[in-house]
Amino acid sequence: MPAMNMIEAINNALDTALERDPSVVIFGQDVGFFGGVFRATEGLQKKHGSARIFDAPIAEGGIVAVAVGMGAYGKRPVVEIQFADYIYPATDQLISEAARMRYRTGGEWWSPITVRSPYGGGIFGGQTHSQSPEGIFTHVAGLKTVIPSNPYDAKGLLISAIEDDDPVLFFEPKRLYNGPFDGYHDRPVRPWARHPDSEVPAGHYRIPLGEARIAREGSAVTVLAYGTMVHVALAAAAETEIDAEVIDLRTLMPLDLDRITASVKKTGRCVIVHEATKTCGFGAELAALVQEHCFFELEAPIERVTGWDTPYPHAFEWEYFPGPRRVGDALRRIVEI
Repeated sequence: MPAMNMIEAINNALDTALERDPSVVIFGQDVGFFGGVFRATEGLQKKHGSARIFDAPIAEGGIVAVAVGMGAYGKRPVVEIQFADYIYPATDQLISEAARMRYRTGGEWWSPITVRSPYGGGIFGGQTHSQSPEGIFTHVAGLKTVIPSNPYDAKGLLISAIEDDDPVLFFEPKRLYNGPFDGYHDRPVRPWARHPDSEVPAGHYRIPLGEARIAREGSAVTVLAYGTMVHVALAAAAETEIDAEVIDLRTLMPLDLDRITASVKKTGRCVIVHEATKTCGFGAELAALVQEHCFFELEAPIERVTGWDTPYPHAFEWEYFPGPRRVGDALRRIVEI
C-alpha cells in the first residue's frame, strides 16, 4: 500500500473520482495547468483534459454560483477556494443557494457540490492566509463540513464528499499537507511516510461522513479535536502522561454525537481544542452538546483551548496557535478537579 502525504492523497482522491464518474468536474483559481497553489490538482488537467479541470477567474462568488448551477443540472463540481480566508465572497451562494436548494424545491433539485479549501494556521500566513471559518458554515442547515487530519482520512472523506448529494465544505489543514505536526514550530516535521495513517489504498474507498474516530484511547479525560489539533492533542497527552482519549471528529456536520457522548460518559471530563477564535467557535456548540447529554456524568467543567478573539497574528502565531503546552495545562487542570 503506497505511503502518501495529504496533498498526494487529495490529488489521488480527485483522480479516482474523475475516473469513476464523468459528471465530476474541477475548477477554481490556478487549479488547471498550474495544479493549484499547493499542487493538489497537479497533473489532473493533463490526464483528464481541460474540459473537466479548468481555471476560473478570481471571483469566489462566481465560482460557487457556477458550481451550484452545474450541480443542479447533473454535474458534480469540485471547486477550490485557494485559501479559506477568501471564501467570504461566496457565502451568499453557499448559504442562500447551495444549502437551501433541496429544501426549497422539495427535493426536485439538488446541489451535489464540494468546495475544497486550505484552512488554518501554522505556516506564517498572517491574518489573510490562516483563518479557520468552519464555525460559520456549521451554523447553516443544509451544509456539511468536513476536516481531515491525515492522508488516509483525507482521501476517503473527500471521495464521500464528492459522491454526496448535498453541498460539502471540505477544509484541508494546510499545516498537515506535507507531514504530521506536534505543535512546536521549532521541531522538524516528521514525514507522513513514517506515520500509520499515511498508508493510502490506491483505489476507491469511502469514509462515511458523520463518523468520528478514536485517535487515542484513554479513561481520564476526553479531548475533542479536528484537523491539525488532533496531532497537538496527541502530543499534549503523551507529554503530560495523562490517560486522555483523543477523538478526531473528522466531520463537524454531520456530527458523531454518539461517539462523543460515549467517551465523555466514560471519562467524566472533556477538553475541546480548535484553532478558530473562542467566541461562538464550534467548540461552544460541542460544549453545549456535552453538557446537555453528559451532565450527570461530568466530574469537572468543560474546558476549551482555542485561538484568541483577535485577527490571526503574524508576529505572535505560536502564542495564538493552541500548542501542546496550552492543551497540556488544560488537561492537568481538569484531571486535578
